[in-house]
Amino acid sequence: MTKDKEGLSKPKVVFREDECKGCGLCIAACPVKVLFAQQKLNKMGYHPAGYKGEGCTGCGICFYTCPEPGAITVYKRGYVGEEVEIDG
Repeated sequence: MTKDKEGLSKPKVVFREDECKGCGLCIAACPVKVLFAQQKLNKMGYHPAGYKGEGCTGCGICFYTCPEPGAITVYKRGYVGEEVEIDG
């Protein structure tokens, strides 16, 4: 994800895969359908949700739908910070 002096150039969703229980609520709730169930298993044995890498509008519906606190972070366009540099 590119970042310039103005901040993040487009919204981004970051999943903490080992927090995800694979319930699929975020996937079903995403209005632009940019989330998916990954084929790989996390350390808990679930198929975590993933982000396709483009198309997120930063609406935050996935964040609010997720029952696991801390599993999803949505970064809106213009965000300036260090944590967003981590792709995941």
